[in-house]
Amino acid sequence: MTRDQEPFHRVPLRFFPFTAIVDHLFFKEPPMKGPLLLLAAGALLFSCQAAPKTDAAKPADGVPSKTDSSYAFGVLLGTQLKSTAVPLDYDALLNGIKDVVEKNAPKVATDKAGETVQTAIADAQKKLGEANAAAETKFLAENGKKTGVKTTASGLQYEVETEGTGAKPVATNSVKVDYVVKLLDATTFDRSIDRKPPQVIDLARVFPGWTEGLQLMTVGSKYKFYIPSALAYGSQGAGGKIPPNSTLVFEVTLLSIEKPAAPAPSIKLPTKP
Repeated sequence: MTRDQEPFHRVPLRFFPFTAIVDHLFFKEPPMKGPLLLLAAGALLFSCQAAPKTDAAKPADGVPSKTDSSYAFGVLLGTQLKSTAVPLDYDALLNGIKDVVEKNAPKVATDKAGETVQTAIADAQKKLGEANAAAETKFLAENGKKTGVKTTASGLQYEVETEGTGAKPVATNSVKVDYVVKLLDATTFDRSIDRKPPQVIDLARVFPGWTEGLQLMTVGSKYKFYIPSALAYGSQGAGGKIPPNSTLVFEVTLLSIEKPAAPAPSIKLPTKP
């Protein structure tokens, strides 16, 4: 399991097809070719059909107005653009959309547009990563001096909010937990307590800070972890929800150590006479 597949990162990315376009432009070489880009954009439109219903008022015939539809497209697009951290000229953005939708005559080809977007995202993410790295260094230095905060040899920091009396897990265990995870700016991006039943996590298949921290706990404990980016998602971040070089703040309750699954019964094959 890779870092972006870990249980607590199951953040709903409702508009995944467009995210895939952005991820492709940033993380892969060469830039997405025109036909593939158009297909991915088409997938975006298809995904919108399956978007969860909202309480917004609709006309009697159920068809949204031109204004409502246009604004909804803007919300979808803006949600994904925000995660790139690229500064935008909204007039130029709208002109680009109009040149494609109304005139079918964009000023640059899709391949060139892809290269431009790729370069812009890479530069924005680099600057964001540098700023986050500086903020992380300052935060961990100050936080480590606070009463009750302990720092391990790896740089993981934690506070004991409630100490349990049960057993401690080891790295080969699966554990059942409740948790809330935030960024340093207090943005909450996952809460297992909103899902039932509690989350079961295989400690051998998550990132190092998560594996190390849970082994410090006894069953029944509640800890607060400050996980440096080097022990989490590093300089790449994850999924548009976790920026590069982000410190993760976890509040975790260890509910139980799960029993390993029973081995499948062996089957004896008949021997030759």
